[in-house]
Amino acid sequence: MIPISWYLILGAVLFIIGAAGVLLRRNVLIVLMSLELMLNSVNINLIAFGHEMNDPRGQIIAIFIIAITAAEVAIALGILVASLRNKHTLEVDDLSILKG
Repeated sequence: MIPISWYLILGAVLFIIGAAGVLLRRNVLIVLMSLELMLNSVNINLIAFGHEMNDPRGQIIAIFIIAITAAEVAIALGILVASLRNKHTLEVDDLSILKG
């Protein structure tokens, strides 16, 4: 059986890669994918802890996170397609359409 520390290390590495993508990249699609990577790393940790404690709540919460993430991606991609049609760019610095 694989020890829980390996799952935690994998989750931490994926979270760090995702955080670096959010902070360093300027393309909105890359930032969105980096956020997804961060959420998946949290799911890995939740499932690992749930399995370690013989409690299904970690898996249930992970399923809810996956469902919320799917809705978030659908809405974000719709906003990005509309923004791309108007501004013709996906750079974070160039998009000021949502400022009020």
